[in-house]
Amino acid sequence: MWCFTDACSVPVSEIIAVEETDVHGKHHSSGKWQKMEKPYAFTVHCVKRARRHRWKWAQVTFWCPEEQLCHLWLQTLREMLEKLTSRPKHLLVFINPFGGKGQGKRIYERKVAPLFTLASITTDIIVTEHANQAKETLYEINIDKYDGIVCVGGDGMFSEVLHGLIGRTQRSAGVDQNHPRAVLVPSSLRIGIIPAGSTDCVCYSTVGTSDAETSALHIVVGDSLAMDVSSVHHNSTLLRYSVSLLGYGFYGDIIKDSEKKRWLGLARYDFSGLKTFLSHHCYEGTVSFLPAQHTVGSPRDGKPCRAGCFVCRQSRQQLEEEQKKALYGLEAAEDVEEWQVVCGKFLAINATNMSCACRRSPGGLSPAAHLGDGSSDLILIRKCSRFNFLRFLIRHTNQQDQFDFTFVEVYRVKKFQFTSKHVEDEDSDLKEGGKKRFGHICSSHPSCCCAVSNSSWNCDGEVLHSPAIEVRVHCQLVRLFARGIEENLKPDLHS
Repeated sequence: MWCFTDACSVPVSEIIAVEETDVHGKHHSSGKWQKMEKPYAFTVHCVKRARRHRWKWAQVTFWCPEEQLCHLWLQTLREMLEKLTSRPKHLLVFINPFGGKGQGKRIYERKVAPLFTLASITTDIIVTEHANQAKETLYEINIDKYDGIVCVGGDGMFSEVLHGLIGRTQRSAGVDQNHPRAVLVPSSLRIGIIPAGSTDCVCYSTVGTSDAETSALHIVVGDSLAMDVSSVHHNSTLLRYSVSLLGYGFYGDIIKDSEKKRWLGLARYDFSGLKTFLSHHCYEGTVSFLPAQHTVGSPRDGKPCRAGCFVCRQSRQQLEEEQKKALYGLEAAEDVEEWQVVCGKFLAINATNMSCACRRSPGGLSPAAHLGDGSSDLILIRKCSRFNFLRFLIRHTNQQDQFDFTFVEVYRVKKFQFTSKHVEDEDSDLKEGGKKRFGHICSSHPSCCCAVSNSSWNCDGEVLHSPAIEVRVHCQLVRLFARGIEENLKPDLHS
């Protein structure tokens, strides 16, 4: 048997499909196949790696001297593919026709649907007509017949599907989502993201690119990646779930201002970003957090999360050991001893469950943040000059350490709370709890000249108007059709 190219190796796990090739009437100028009187061939559709973590749909043709041998190869390969039980057979697809540049439906039809058809994946497609339709649908329909949910759109569309799937799972399990200490139940369904938005942060941070074909191929081969989710509560009421960024101050002000300028399209983010930077507001408050002592990594260790991440595996195991101890009533005692508090005036407070990388910021807000280690990187940017804050922002676009400033602090945490100084009386329950449990670690800073009292929270691109929140990280609560960002490989190299 000969391959159409000089030499190639195709792992079975990355084969999309195999089919018999019609060689009748084909004419080739050279090759060993010419020595065969009646050549037979089959084509393997597979994954081919390209630059910058992109995957491509490739075809490799194998030639056989005998028909029986050709059919044996076809039968054997198909049987091997059938044994790959992680691959989806039937998917529910939500398409947002309005997100990003409004190209969601076109991207799906041109780049994704042909691959699903080739891989014999059947789909039920819902083109959404209004906000929260995907979330509402997941609460209502029978999802047991699906192997996964696919969302075509931006981060907002993914958030809808995430909330719907988590909420539906908790309702079925009888878990009260509004209880801040509730142990949430993971769903058995995976979520696939076909990027068609403006930033596609979640896709970029979990696959390494915002290329639709790459994401479709990860779905086809049945990749699985467990990812942390943070629950955000206020006064024992669930506000939202977060997988990427929780931002107060700078990023909260940007998203709040941009909501008023939707008529500008995507340009509203740049406009609001410049306006917010020039305003240079800082906000006074108290951040209380529980350090993530279970994790084997740290925010500044320079070890980014990659496919098959050792840090995520080890952190998960250590967190499970902690949870076993909690069964014996040890958790409450540990909380009292370990909680720390930082108070002051802040330009920004960011909490990231992932690197939050995107095209504009390849390293992201926290380059060493991990997808499934049960922790969030809490970044505090204290009041500083406008010039110094600009230096901090610029470092998000290059390879320099953005935490290497005296006004920046970063902690890896598994829980945290924030209370604005101007609403402490309204949220006395959080304040009194803090007095009993925490010892303050405060620094003296010059008073802020800004008259603004409170900001809003940016929760994965949505506005949360309550300044006082309580956040808890739920380790590996959801799974994506992804494998994490692979280490840089040479193009066309199969591993």
